[in-house]
Amino acid sequence: MIGASCACFAPITGSTIGTIRAIGGPASSIFSNNIGSTARRTQTAGFVLFTHEFIPMTLDFTKLDGLAACVVQDWRNQRVLMVGFMNQEAWKRTAETGFVHFYSRSRNKLWMKGETSGHRLVVKELRTDCDQDAVLALVESLGPGVCHEGFESCFFRKLDGGEWASADTQTYDPAQVYGG
Repeated sequence: MIGASCACFAPITGSTIGTIRAIGGPASSIFSNNIGSTARRTQTAGFVLFTHEFIPMTLDFTKLDGLAACVVQDWRNQRVLMVGFMNQEAWKRTAETGFVHFYSRSRNKLWMKGETSGHRLVVKELRTDCDQDAVLALVESLGPGVCHEGFESCFFRKLDGGEWASADTQTYDPAQVYGG
């Protein structure tokens, strides 16, 4: 589908996500969709026409036994929130829904971040590294934190004098969210 033009938005399927390139035209404006792609919107005689060009972006799932590392970063302040792993199905669901999905290695199952806590991650932009075997997801967090221990970021500990110490304060009580 390289270079294919479309006149509408359709769900992205498979293990491919694309960058949508704007196509020029009069009386148009550029905007971003929920995965950071751009398209051109043209309004004529009371209707809106969306045109875009789909450039596929595939990932290499062969290097980590069917998985790709995914670094999750706050899209506003660039703070790293967590790291997870995606298989092809998690990648596909992330693209289709606009919410970050992972594959749990310990539970051997697909899951959406926030399915229990409600602290979902809305995808603003997806990037891949030069080897296309890792993902950077720039997100908007819909809760007070992403860490199951009650912190905004899973990276709340810092090395201090040879010991791990908390560098942040909890943003929510995990016992109230997860029980226990």
